[in-house]
Amino acid sequence: MKRIFFTLAALSAVAGVAAQSLQQQQFDADSLEIHEIQKIEVTATRATSNTPVAFENIAKEEIERNNFGLDIPSLLALTPSMIATNETGIGIGGTSIRLRGTDATRLNVTVNGVSMNNPDSHSMYWYDTPDLVSAVGDIQVQRGAGISTNGTGAFGGAVNMTTSQLSTEFGGSAAISYGSYNTNKQAVHISSGLLGNHWMVDGRLTHIGSDGYIERGGTDLKSYMLQGAYYNGNTMVKLVSFGGKAKTYLTYNGITKEEMELNGRRYNSSGKYKTADGLHYVFDSSKNKWMYVNYHDNETDNYLQINNQLIVSHQFNQKWSMNFTGFYTYGYGFYKQYKSGRSLHEYALTDDPDLEADLIRNKIMRNHLGGVNAAAFYNIKNLDVAFGGSWSYYTCPHWGTLDWVDGMDEADYKDVRWYDNSADKQDANLFAKANWQVVKGLRLFADLQYRYVHYKASGTNDNYADDGMQPIDINEQYNFFNPHLGIDYRLGDRHNFFASFAIAQKEPTRSDFTDRYMFSPDDSNPRPERMFDYEIGYRYTAPRLMLGVNLYYMAYKDQLIPTGMVNDGDDALNINVPKSYRRGIELSVAWQATKWFTLGGNATFSQNRIKDYVDLLAYSPTYGENLGTKTIAYSPSVMSRVFFDFHIKGFDAVLSTQYVSKQYFTNNENDALSLDRYCVTDLNLGYTLHTKAIRSVRFGVQIYNLFNTLYSSNGYGYSYMDTWSGDTPSRIDMAYYFPQAPLHALANVTVKF
Repeated sequence: MKRIFFTLAALSAVAGVAAQSLQQQQFDADSLEIHEIQKIEVTATRATSNTPVAFENIAKEEIERNNFGLDIPSLLALTPSMIATNETGIGIGGTSIRLRGTDATRLNVTVNGVSMNNPDSHSMYWYDTPDLVSAVGDIQVQRGAGISTNGTGAFGGAVNMTTSQLSTEFGGSAAISYGSYNTNKQAVHISSGLLGNHWMVDGRLTHIGSDGYIERGGTDLKSYMLQGAYYNGNTMVKLVSFGGKAKTYLTYNGITKEEMELNGRRYNSSGKYKTADGLHYVFDSSKNKWMYVNYHDNETDNYLQINNQLIVSHQFNQKWSMNFTGFYTYGYGFYKQYKSGRSLHEYALTDDPDLEADLIRNKIMRNHLGGVNAAAFYNIKNLDVAFGGSWSYYTCPHWGTLDWVDGMDEADYKDVRWYDNSADKQDANLFAKANWQVVKGLRLFADLQYRYVHYKASGTNDNYADDGMQPIDINEQYNFFNPHLGIDYRLGDRHNFFASFAIAQKEPTRSDFTDRYMFSPDDSNPRPERMFDYEIGYRYTAPRLMLGVNLYYMAYKDQLIPTGMVNDGDDALNINVPKSYRRGIELSVAWQATKWFTLGGNATFSQNRIKDYVDLLAYSPTYGENLGTKTIAYSPSVMSRVFFDFHIKGFDAVLSTQYVSKQYFTNNENDALSLDRYCVTDLNLGYTLHTKAIRSVRFGVQIYNLFNTLYSSNGYGYSYMDTWSGDTPSRIDMAYYFPQAPLHALANVTVKF
């Protein structure tokens, strides 16, 4: 009897173990399938190792190591030819990027294939989607024309991001950061894992705050992300919602070198007004005198953005798969400004052009963006084919109101809209691409895209022109054909050569239309831009060594470049130049010297030129003259970065140094309107502890500007002719800078469970 009992018990135990083993195998298989099917989401817009495109991938591990609370541009600046800029001095709020000297309005940014660029301005406002870096799974930066994408064209590069992949295991994390200038971050994340073999839910909440290095440069960012998915074999349906609410104090005025010397590098003139008993005694460069002032305590930019995506991915078989994404983005924002001595006629409050008063004004916008992306993929041994398209519709009213007018009753201005206009835009594209292995090691690549844009805007703008607010009447349609052809050759396992040619075209931005009246003598509209991009590259990959060389020549027709003037918001005014180019060489290297030490870096050496530049400064002695070949504004000839990466037994340290050469603010190579070269070093220290109770605890500290360099990462400038101070007109150059913080630090603790 005992033998029978023990035999049955043993069989039961074996059966239990076998069942658990089968369950684990099934779970592992599901996990692998879910992981693979999520990759379909961005296949249409991603480059691979055999795509003839210059690109750089930023893996999840690298993102997490740098996720202390700064905006994504500081992370993107680790890649070749990329520069991050910031208004507040610490990398939070008012951040942007430039790639190969190309500004943010020409860089396509997508999340899960959905365009994040504002359809009006074409820029990506990183603080409008707070702490997006925590929600991102991985990032690919494509340089040059890139491959077909959605939304505003990639006219100098593309930043392609995915949200974090859903995990099949229960888990989560909690993180807290604190550092200089009261910079702080609190974040919590939880994932349900695979429920009932079909469902997964993932959520994240974050708050980021900072006083900023610049006075009254505070930032208050609240964000969320929610993912829910249903998985059934070869199909996944995912709902993604992310966004948040941002409040940032206005810091876009910048500061002159004279103001830095007299008022300090942290001085911020935004919201300033003169008063007899002010708390501050400062030098006002615009009036060239010292004065007592106070500051409006709500000089802020406020924005709410909610991004929603419904993603369907399906694997029909080993050859065919598809992806469909429906999306809707809602945005509402306004910023408040104190303005001293403004004409009330400009604000539709009186017919008397000489009546002035101090006031607080609001500029408001509410936008809706909705659309669909769809793509299908066919893969066999020697051929990869993708085709699809997208359509989106954007609408956005803009209007202005008044909070307060000195000397007036509220009833006289509360219902006044001093400007009121609306913009509508349709953006659609169709694409087909193929990557064909002709013979072993040799691949041919073709990517053909047709893009249609219809942009309309009407009403009155916030620019005062002649005797009233500027009327807007824009109704433009564009039809772009963007081909991309390339060849990729792989010699053995280590050598990879590629070459490509692409044409990219792009419509003007809203301000290119509305600000044109400030310098153009006629009523013509700006022309769309066209770029011819030639790329030749080589990659060497060995177990411990990676080398990369890329040569590029980007020839432009009608490139929109800064004129040397700015609008009321201190944004550069752009004009078409018939011919210009950017050419350069990009180098990258990473050498794993030992198991615990890696040395690497990248460098870009370039020439960025306008052919036959014509001076458009009114009353200038050279007005209308051809000044010959000139350097394009904001285009450094040298950008480089070197890093030393130490990692051993849970400890890691990365020492990184970036160098950026001199940049001009305008296109006449005026030294008075330029940004000095700078070299800055950061140190990232971390220690990861693994325990039985929790997955890991990481302690990290990021030390920025280790050697206390006094530098500015960005600025702007313009010139005008003084025709009233003397008998002979004289040129006045005005340059403003955005100083970056000296040595400062940010510490972080992240617990994963």
